Amino acid sequence: MMNDHSSNDWLTGKAHQAMIENGFEPEFSPEVWSQVDGIRALPAASAGAMIRDMRSTLWSSIDNATSRDLDQIEWAERLDNGDIRVLVGIADVDAMVAKGSPIDDHARQNTVTVYTESKIFPMLPEELSTDLTSLDEGVDRLAVVAEMIIKENGDVPQSTFFRALVNNHAQLAYEDVGMWLDGQGEMPEKVARTQGLREQLELQQQAAIRLQKYRSAKGALDFESIESAAVVEDGQIKGIRSVETNAARKLIENFMVAANVEMAEFLENNGALSLRRVVRTPERWDGIRRIAAEYGDSLPEQPDQRSLAVFLDKRRSADREHFPDLSLSIIKLIGSGEYVVQRQGEDAGGHFGLAVNDYAHSTAPNRRFTDIVVQRLVKAVIGNAESPYTAAELDAIASQANLQERASRKVERKMRKIVAATVMQRHVGETFQGIVTGDTSAGVYARILRPPVDGRIVRGEQRLDVGDKVTLRLLSANPNNGFIDFAVGK
Repeated sequence: MMNDHSSNDWLTGKAHQAMIENGFEPEFSPEVWSQVDGIRALPAASAGAMIRDMRSTLWSSIDNATSRDLDQIEWAERLDNGDIRVLVGIADVDAMVAKGSPIDDHARQNTVTVYTESKIFPMLPEELSTDLTSLDEGVDRLAVVAEMIIKENGDVPQSTFFRALVNNHAQLAYEDVGMWLDGQGEMPEKVARTQGLREQLELQQQAAIRLQKYRSAKGALDFESIESAAVVEDGQIKGIRSVETNAARKLIENFMVAANVEMAEFLENNGALSLRRVVRTPERWDGIRRIAAEYGDSLPEQPDQRSLAVFLDKRRSADREHFPDLSLSIIKLIGSGEYVVQRQGEDAGGHFGLAVNDYAHSTAPNRRFTDIVVQRLVKAVIGNAESPYTAAELDAIASQANLQERASRKVERKMRKIVAATVMQRHVGETFQGIVTGDTSAGVYARILRPPVDGRIVRGEQRLDVGDKVTLRLLSANPNNGFIDFAVGK
């Protein structure tokens, strides 16, 4: 009897196999579960000399509607001089997961939560990431708070960090808040009935707009992408939907970028080691220049963020519908980031896409091990304690994180392809518009945009380059291995 390639159980089995093949530990050990039992028995968190009681502050969170591992909450107030004070509370995972403990060792091995269409493989046991260390609505939790003063021009000349006891008063979703902030939907019911929350979110959006304008002036690259997500009904794959950006996603993105920049600078200014997230100057700048020339624009011979940012802004205004296609081409040519160790007196490098010199992932400790590490480094500075890590330890963590990040992309990409192949079986022979996304020894790869599906070009791939737009005909789609094959032309 043939497998039902649209069933959730079949997909979960495929995902579990892909995890093992790519060096992950998909299951937790008995020692981990024993530690979880011990954490459950811990007394409730409380404020103290080093921990401020900020439970009455009107904190709120915005995340995906289905998210259960909430890493951050936000709050803002306007100061008398017109500045906006923004607080970002980050889940204090370290308070419950000690360095070198079984849970920490598991997280250090996997380094990330892996999200597949049928199953999430959490870095931390879900008893923690979706409960005890998650900033869920209506419960008291410990947090590391980033306090930032945002000027009218978007500069952040002043920031500080401290520990606090917090309570999330409203767990909100990108979809609902984004539609409302974009003027395309009603105010979410929870916002309407929570006193002061509307004003909170509107002020937060003003602060985010300030931050965005400041980064844009420095050459930050503002992309738009169309991500895919499976539509599953009653355990069966019914289709693929697109996940697009909106004002709520932009709000959180700007707050997280600001917090990560300030976190990196806080550690450096205090003479501490840190882990940095670096996106180097693109080696494929010639390809980016070639794409700009196709639109009649000329970019400098040497990589220049501001010139590229101006080109992207111009193209967004000229053709909003196809801007995600262009974004994808440029993103592929810029390349991915990596983790490096920032030592005192050295320059680890900046983040080309964000146009910042200092950047440390720190705002998602429930899903990234590097963020737990940075949290521990920051808490050591706050508490005037010695660094919990040596430079050699951080080098090893950065290396493992880079390795597992690539591996997680392989797992997630494979599972997206299996889901896509399941859906695309019924479209064999049809034609689509696509973009070349890879040219490797293994073959030439492309993504069609609607629906967002990746595959390999097996006919007519000669002389194609990353970023090229092509018309593709679907030749075959195999759910067993996720292979999707295209031919150039109709």
